[in-house]
Amino acid sequence: MATDELAQFESLLNNLMSHDNQVRSQSEETYETVPAVSKVPFLLQTIKNVNADLKTRTMAAVLLRRLYTTSFEEFWPQFAPEVQATIKEEMLRCVQQENNPSLRKKVCECSAELARNMLDDDGNNTWPEVLKFLFDCASSQDVGFRESALLIFAVVPGVFGAQQAQYADVIKQMLEQCLADTANQNVRFAATKATVAFLLANEGENDLLNHFRHLLPGILTTVAESAETQDDDTLLKCLVDLAENTPKYLRHQLEAVFTLCMKIVSDAEMGDQWRQLSLEVIVTLSETAPAMVRKLCGKFLSVLVPQILSMMVDLEDDDDWAKCDEIEEEDNDSNAIAGESALDRLACGLGGKTMLPHIISNVPQLLANPDWRHRHAALMAISACGEGCHKQMEQMLTNIVDAILPYMQDPHPRVRFAACNAIGQMSTDFGPVFQKKFHERVIAGLLTVMDDNGSPRVQAHAGAALVNFSEDCPKGILAPYLDPIICKLEQVLSSKLKELMERGTKLVLEQVVTTLASVADTAEEKFVVYYDRFMPCLKYIVQNANTQELKLLRGKTIECISLIGLAVGADKFMQDCSDVMELLLKTQTDWEELPEDDPQISYMISAWARMCKIMGKAFEQYLPLVMGPVLKAAAIKPEVALMDSEDMKVMEGDSDWQFVTLGDQQSFGIRTSGLEEKATACQMLVCYARELKEGFASYTEEVVKIMVQHLKFYFHDGVRVAAAESLPYLLDCAKIREPGYVATMWQFICPELLKAIATEPENDLRSEHMHSLAQCIQKMGKGCLTDEQMQELVKVLEKCMGDHFERQAARLEQRKDEDYDEVVEEALEDEDEQDVYILSKVSDIVHALFGTHKEAILPVFEQLLPHFRKLISNDRPWPDKQWALCIFDDLVEHTGALSQNYSEHFVAPMVQYLSDSHGEVRQAAAYGIGVMAQFGGQGYASVCAEALPYLLKVIQDPEARSVENLSPTENAISAVTKICKYNNSVISLTEVLPHWLSWLPVWDDEEEAIHIYGFLCDLIESNNINILGENNANLPRIMGIMADTFKRETVDNKADVYKRMVNIVRQIQSNNDIFQACISSMDQDSQLALSQAISSSS
Repeated sequence: MATDELAQFESLLNNLMSHDNQVRSQSEETYETVPAVSKVPFLLQTIKNVNADLKTRTMAAVLLRRLYTTSFEEFWPQFAPEVQATIKEEMLRCVQQENNPSLRKKVCECSAELARNMLDDDGNNTWPEVLKFLFDCASSQDVGFRESALLIFAVVPGVFGAQQAQYADVIKQMLEQCLADTANQNVRFAATKATVAFLLANEGENDLLNHFRHLLPGILTTVAESAETQDDDTLLKCLVDLAENTPKYLRHQLEAVFTLCMKIVSDAEMGDQWRQLSLEVIVTLSETAPAMVRKLCGKFLSVLVPQILSMMVDLEDDDDWAKCDEIEEEDNDSNAIAGESALDRLACGLGGKTMLPHIISNVPQLLANPDWRHRHAALMAISACGEGCHKQMEQMLTNIVDAILPYMQDPHPRVRFAACNAIGQMSTDFGPVFQKKFHERVIAGLLTVMDDNGSPRVQAHAGAALVNFSEDCPKGILAPYLDPIICKLEQVLSSKLKELMERGTKLVLEQVVTTLASVADTAEEKFVVYYDRFMPCLKYIVQNANTQELKLLRGKTIECISLIGLAVGADKFMQDCSDVMELLLKTQTDWEELPEDDPQISYMISAWARMCKIMGKAFEQYLPLVMGPVLKAAAIKPEVALMDSEDMKVMEGDSDWQFVTLGDQQSFGIRTSGLEEKATACQMLVCYARELKEGFASYTEEVVKIMVQHLKFYFHDGVRVAAAESLPYLLDCAKIREPGYVATMWQFICPELLKAIATEPENDLRSEHMHSLAQCIQKMGKGCLTDEQMQELVKVLEKCMGDHFERQAARLEQRKDEDYDEVVEEALEDEDEQDVYILSKVSDIVHALFGTHKEAILPVFEQLLPHFRKLISNDRPWPDKQWALCIFDDLVEHTGALSQNYSEHFVAPMVQYLSDSHGEVRQAAAYGIGVMAQFGGQGYASVCAEALPYLLKVIQDPEARSVENLSPTENAISAVTKICKYNNSVISLTEVLPHWLSWLPVWDDEEEAIHIYGFLCDLIESNNINILGENNANLPRIMGIMADTFKRETVDNKADVYKRMVNIVRQIQSNNDIFQACISSMDQDSQLALSQAISSSS
């Protein structure tokens, strides 16, 4: 390599660091044109050139590492084997020869990346020299060499690849010796980072972690040492990483970990970052291994909670705080915010039973403290622990509310703010129970604070708390308070609008508009009487709030108008509809000029969707105007960047980016701006497709392309949910076009939807995708899946079932864990419920397949049958049995007599589970017996007879009509009904029917009520003496059943059976004496229901 070429290249590197933007940009362009095969030798020579500037050599090391990280596969094969060997030799020589510690560290990181790339697909390291180099350096007398070995190992702890097991003892010895190197702090610190990196790289290898457990005391010693000097907080961050990823590794030294961290947290002289990191270790352990913490370190909580509360007291007094009109983002690095977050997470992690006593024991003295900071901390603590301590706090809500409410009148504005915050948070955490219990006092208190004109920030927060209260408040509870609430909102809106025009302040005005929208949303049609008092003012704001600083106010007002319109309905809103549409359209025409982060965009997109709901088909004329911006927002592509650890250090703390770690040293970052607007736009497209149906047909092609692509939009859950939800609606929209168009669209959707289900990482979202598929199959009908797609679906369902069984087995193992306790059991039961939801979606898909394909789907069913047999077996949890029964119910219902071929798998369990202790299982079994009778044919006659005594036992149980038993009871009555009607060859109707009549009325299950009352009509119309009785003695009883059914509106008045029931009543009415005798014993409500049914059907 020519000297002048190297000099030119080093000059180029210098210019990459220039402060002159133009010089730097030109240099970046030039650098990018140099091929990687040329860059590598140049960069390596620059690193070696001791005469070059240190900054230039450091830049060369950073750029070389980046090449190894991002482009290795592209350039490395282009080098001849001898060149590759030379590069590897030179890299190690650079490590040995470099004297500058900072540059040597960069070269070590660079060498580590090269070593990572030398691992082949089988895990063999094709660079054995680097392994020898590591051991030689680690045992060297040269401190710099030992540190270099540890640096390389920390960056690539998997460097030994498939040979790691045979080297385990040597690795352990190397790390142990370096951790004990008392003479060299840098070596000890580097050894700690290397050890932690190795443990994290092997987090799932419990035997290996156990083999290395003796290194933990050395790690804790160096962490304590670093804290004393407050020199290098990365060691404390290493402890956080262990707590997050390998908490059980810390178990045998857990008390030492807590003691160390508590010492740092309790030291007020220690820097905030150190105290917060130590707290993070404890909190993280409480989240990742809560049972272990409860069992081994619960004793620390009585000291920890007061320390956290003391951090929450660490607030500055700012006289202008309550009066400021622009709210700055909270300082997330402050002790107060860190403490609040920690309390929230500890409550959620350790549970209310563990945490609440410690919180409650400290809060009263804080509330009584004359210093406002303590009262503020107490109220914020109550806000923070509601979610985690929900069950325990729910039992003492009255005492808590009694404690909070007086502080809404506290002398200090920040305490009043905290009281409003606590009320708002509790409204969310404990709604609607909270609203039902405390509506009078809470609403009065919040309305009083909304008069706090001297403290706008507090005034606005009272409005925000009223939003929380309204959102989960039943309409009937809120209705009596609408007059005072509306009067207050009208008063504040008027005064703050005047303030805006005089002084330009807008904080409270923005909030009161949002509060008004929330109240209207809950009040619905009861808001009609207040409508005219607000709409002119709201339209005025939208029309005139055109400056940049009023964009948020304008957006919120648009939201308010559309929510009020939705609440009061089209009839009332239509008087202003054209004006509102004109205002919205004016904003629409200015859309191209709006910046991407304009707050109006998401409000506008949502408002259009609400207008669509209000106007129905009349909205179609506006689609050409609104679809452009919505499609543009839905199609936003977020900025994504692949980053190495150096980039991460630069970007860390940037709130506009989220980061996802891919491997040891790589992450990708996503710029989050625009993601919420994208999710909103996608949800609005769902709304348009659902509401407008064929009126949306012309947009289906473009929208379906966006939505199918978004099934795998992993940057935002809401986008994926909307994408899945939209697909059945889009198929409906497209049906107005020729059948071939819909079929083509479905063939575009289907493969991608199947892939999305298979690859979706979140269980909740996979459920949404599966639900979408089930709906699509129902809409497209038989033959919608090709043989290949059907087999793909079978694989997907098999994986879902396999995962389900694996997760259940894992939970069973957790129940055997040494730290298992009742709180763990509660968490595991929650996981059971989430897992069962997936099972319900498997059942949905099977239901859709049977419903559309009937017996043609049996070959597919047979492939899945082993899983269903496992589900229904007696040793499975009750939800497994329930959903297995539902699947076999569908088999019988849709394949009839053919289902007898599989009877050995389900008939015995179905009869047995009629006696199950869980109502959901009894219900599914009873429904199954019913469909067996109705659709299964005579082959099931003996089974029906066998099931009859078990059904009678369900129906005649003393608690049969209790809330939890009502549904299985009515399904059992329906099953007996179907046996009597369709499959009665081996039972005695004369014996059964009198009992059957005594079980009526039914009212809970409307679908089964149709069958039951249809059979009743059959029997009455055929003059069945078992039902009518001797001399029609049962007519008063029958009339009572009919009246109850009409009163409860159990059967839809458009259903045929309803009309038959009314005709029977009319026939009885034709004999006035009998009719009067029948109704004389009825209560007034029943007589009125009977009268209305007769007159409405005439």
